[in-house]
Amino acid sequence: MTKLSKDQCLSAIASGEFGTEITGTARRVAVVLTQGWCPQWVHLRRKLESLSGPDDPAVFWVEYDVEPFFDEFMAWKEEVLGNREVPYVRYYRDGTLVAESNYTDLPGFLARFGRD
Repeated sequence: MTKLSKDQCLSAIASGEFGTEITGTARRVAVVLTQGWCPQWVHLRRKLESLSGPDDPAVFWVEYDVEPFFDEFMAWKEEVLGNREVPYVRYYRDGTLVAESNYTDLPGFLARFGRD
């Protein structure tokens, strides 16, 4: 799992989407936008940290409530991306957004990428 940098988050806000330096890092990529206090995120994070195989998706995350760009990022997530819940997960396959969800268990998370 890789924490999104401030520059990556601000770039997504400016362009409206995460760049290929994130979405193109693997065949399957998940981006988790959340807040650190969320108990569902704590549970999901533990499950995602168990993914370590070569065919497992790359996972990027940010707990934006502890970032200096909190207000701007939350407004973008809620108004542009249209999601007011946490954790919010965006699923990319071959660089293309294929699904979105909020909290899910690990089998549900993996299923969102579709079949190989």
